[in-house]
Amino acid sequence: MARHDARNVPAKMIGLLFFAASILLRHGTSGQRVKVEPELASYPGQTVNLRCAFPDPTGIQLTMVTWIYEPKDGERMNIAVFHPNFGPNYPESQMKGRVTFKPSPPELSSPSIEISNVRMTDEGRYVCEYATYPDGNEQGITQLVMLAKPLNSATAVTVNAGTQPVVVARCESKDGRPAAKIQWLTTAKGNWTETSQTGTDNTVTVTSEYRLAPTAMDNAKDLTCLVTHRTQLKDESLPLKLAIQYPPVVEIEGYDNNWYVGRTNVGLLCKANANPIPLSVEWKTMTGEMPDTVQIKENELKVLKVDSSVNTTFVCEVKNSIGATREQVTINVRETSLPQKGSATGSIIGGIIGVILVLAAIGTGIAIYRKRKNKFHLGGPPKYKPPPPKKTSSSKISSQPLYPVDVPVTQDAPLQRQYYSTQTPEPVTDLDGYQEDDVDGELGSHDGELYFSGAPSGWDDPRNNDVPPPYLHTHSDLQDNNGNFPVSRGDSFISSAMIV
Repeated sequence: MARHDARNVPAKMIGLLFFAASILLRHGTSGQRVKVEPELASYPGQTVNLRCAFPDPTGIQLTMVTWIYEPKDGERMNIAVFHPNFGPNYPESQMKGRVTFKPSPPELSSPSIEISNVRMTDEGRYVCEYATYPDGNEQGITQLVMLAKPLNSATAVTVNAGTQPVVVARCESKDGRPAAKIQWLTTAKGNWTETSQTGTDNTVTVTSEYRLAPTAMDNAKDLTCLVTHRTQLKDESLPLKLAIQYPPVVEIEGYDNNWYVGRTNVGLLCKANANPIPLSVEWKTMTGEMPDTVQIKENELKVLKVDSSVNTTFVCEVKNSIGATREQVTINVRETSLPQKGSATGSIIGGIIGVILVLAAIGTGIAIYRKRKNKFHLGGPPKYKPPPPKKTSSSKISSQPLYPVDVPVTQDAPLQRQYYSTQTPEPVTDLDGYQEDDVDGELGSHDGELYFSGAPSGWDDPRNNDVPPPYLHTHSDLQDNNGNFPVSRGDSFISSAMIV
């Protein structure tokens, strides 16, 4: 049973929805059965067609149709009436003679009208109203909008600088329909007001004025009037420049506070900024007398040679139609010239560069000295003296030349195919030993023996000047001239050479 009710719930809900939709459709569309255009736009002089239709009169009877005009300001009036039995009729109105049913003769299901040579005063609401049975009257409304493209213009108002806000620019959108919208774009610190006036033909003229307290800094600033209107594809931009008049702003240039006796070809320049442009520029002195060495040409005062007469105050006066402005500069003539900033600066810079070069040279010398000293210590002989070799009973080592240390000493087997380098290593000398043994320029000795640490040949022996042979013969026994080994293997302090 519960399952059966569950199956019936959707069907019942769908039925209720359809019933509610039918009610809403009937009540919601009862006022929309009359089909009209919500809005229609036209320009003066054109012909407009106001369409109306009752496409589905099912269940009702259409009795009569009436067109009613409702102006924005004023009373509504009937402008066209059609009855199937009595035909069309056009009551007295401002449109009589310009309004007709289309098509002619009209049809009750589509009683559209046509208005020729429309005027701006024809703007308003047009109601197509049906008399029906049994539902009564039903209607549709069309809003007729009359368009008129305005004539836009903008002008700058010339004003004098002051502290009170005044109108400095004006923008006008004349005879437009509907009313235009105006705004201003500028960096000037001001605001604007707007007024509108409706003409006899229902057009509207909109006027906007820009106001600010004008200053000399506002002169020639950019100001743009932007007009927005329905008849324009885009906003119309009207650029302007503010015109602010002000008295001259004067500045004197040329005095460097170093006018000394005898200096030549110096001068002053009187600069003025004004609107309108200055009418005159006049140079004077506070004493009333102009020095003989001074020449004046318009706004330039030139001193041919400075002397004590130039030690005065010069005044420049500039005039325009707004007013006059004076500016002055007092000259202090010196006996001698001030030091040139450029020379002093150059001397200081030169001194600094010289000090830097000297320090760099000293640093370079120290670095080279340290480098050479380190190289000498690293590449020279060690600072210690090796122990002397033990003496043999057969002979003294001092009487025999030393052989290269890389020759292996062996008595077990003959040497086969051994190769020796003809270059000997650098002798290792005990610097401290030399300092201790070198007395009065002579080389000292220990028991008549000389020790040459690490010297494989007799090159470092001052008593042996023979050049060593480029190679040594490979004999099984190394003997001296007397047939004895100079140093026994066990007593030698030199390591055996590596066989290659």
